[in-house]
Amino acid sequence: MWRPSRLRVVASLAAAGALALTGCGTDVDDITVGSGKGWPAAYHDGRNGGSSPVVGAKKVALSWSRPIGGPVAEPVTIGPDGQMFLTTRAPGCSIFSFQMATGRKRFCTPLGATAVATPSVVDGMTNVYVGDDTDNVGAVMSFNYLGQPRWRTPVAGTPVSSQFTGDGNLLTVTQSGQIDVLSRQTGQRIVPTVQLLGQPDFLDNPNLDWPAAGQGLDDCHAGEPQCPVANISAVDTASGRFFVTVWKPGKPTAALVALRYADNKIEQQWSADLLFGGSATSPTLSPDGKTVYVGDNSNRLIAVDAADGRTKWVQPLEWTPRGGISVSGDGLIIPSGDDGYLLALRDKGDVAEVAWERKDLGLRGVPVQTAGGTGYTPAAIGEGLNLITFDTKTGATIDSDVLPGAQGSTTGTSVGAQGEVVVATRIGELFVFKPER
Repeated sequence: MWRPSRLRVVASLAAAGALALTGCGTDVDDITVGSGKGWPAAYHDGRNGGSSPVVGAKKVALSWSRPIGGPVAEPVTIGPDGQMFLTTRAPGCSIFSFQMATGRKRFCTPLGATAVATPSVVDGMTNVYVGDDTDNVGAVMSFNYLGQPRWRTPVAGTPVSSQFTGDGNLLTVTQSGQIDVLSRQTGQRIVPTVQLLGQPDFLDNPNLDWPAAGQGLDDCHAGEPQCPVANISAVDTASGRFFVTVWKPGKPTAALVALRYADNKIEQQWSADLLFGGSATSPTLSPDGKTVYVGDNSNRLIAVDAADGRTKWVQPLEWTPRGGISVSGDGLIIPSGDDGYLLALRDKGDVAEVAWERKDLGLRGVPVQTAGGTGYTPAAIGEGLNLITFDTKTGATIDSDVLPGAQGSTTGTSVGAQGEVVVATRIGELFVFKPER
């Protein structure tokens, strides 16, 4: 079970509002989040949609590849100008940035060991936001496009979820359940911190400490109990509502929890204990914000009413849908999972309908969709990996390109503003494909 420790120190600092170590900046937020082109978050946008408004190319070719020098656990993010960011655990470097056209390294910066488990988000000015645990104190950090530090705000745990809010701030959630809304300019807290696991009573436990920043992170990939919050939150930027998966100590199942950031506070709206064996995927919002899709470790894909937490339908799968769920603007649902195959579903209100399936294509990453009816996914072909370009209407293969020397699985699939497709393997190699129009 999750056991808090060292929490007293951070709670007192957070209450004092003294955690934001500000760098350059003003009190006026004049930095835009961005248009959504590129791949600014792990699953592209606040709703974790896994789809891009860019018209995807029907044919792509390998532009370049390079080893990172360490493992990669999170998808690559891409700024509006094509600058890429990823976190790793390489000697001397924890966050890398590369130029899209050439693969040239823009910068690399050492951070704490848990940085590899933190997803990055990028705003419209190519400022990047990541997690850190230097000196075993968890934090959210921001760098500009040159890799220069902008600010650092300590938090309890490691930020396993980072998203932008509708008013242009940064919403972060740690694996220990601390929720913060931070100014993108200064790192200062916009509203009081919320603890999903509850605030400890320091009168009853005067010697209580808060947990080590990396406690339970090994359980996050599989959504197991030692990692209370294992996934990236889905955010409805219009309403301020956001959705988090939480496995509270002593509970037999994990929950999908809805909260709302509005009126200078964060409030919980509902909680539904429905994730058997823990959460397997990050929650994903439908384009209209009315439905939340989430997968659990009992091989189920679940559709939940975003307003009240009511289960709309449950779709059994032949595998655990681990990672993200791609939901296009017209509602086509494609789950991921390295033990599964390429499958597309349609939400019919109270039931899911199979649109098409490709049992011959074993997934090795996260499928994504683009405008124009084109999708991309890494798949196991022979003893290696290929990037498969497929028709989202039928599932038919349009193009297949080898990832030279790639093995194992990938962390995600990202699409650049010009239709580039970027894939990183978990063992630490980066591949960039360019469109052939």
